Amino acid sequence: QVQLVESGGGLVQAGGSLRLSCAASGKISSFHVMGWYRQAPGKQRELVASHSAGSATVSVDSVKGRFSISRDYYKNTVSLQMNGLKPEDTAVYYCYASLKQTFWGQGTQVTVSS
Repeated sequence: QVQLVESGGGLVQAGGSLRLSCAASGKISSFHVMGWYRQAPGKQRELVASHSAGSATVSVDSVKGRFSISRDYYKNTVSLQMNGLKPEDTAVYYCYASLKQTFWGQGTQVTVSS
């Protein structure tokens, strides 16, 4: 069994910052990829950023330059630093980790007020 526990979401004013963290525990000690998706109300879930083999990728053009992803391979954690937050960043953010299958966190709400 694998568990992903997220923390760090909340309510912030536009222009503010939040740092999301995700800790993996369970049978698998090392994942090929760890990262973050988000899902805004009425929209499809989208890949925000991922970290694999020492390489970090931010996938959403609107957050490039504002969001960054980091990973601690020893602690089996992945974090998403979000700066310059905008109301359109409001969403539930989900941590994921993949090896032969993909595991998901429960999601953490990020709300950005204007």
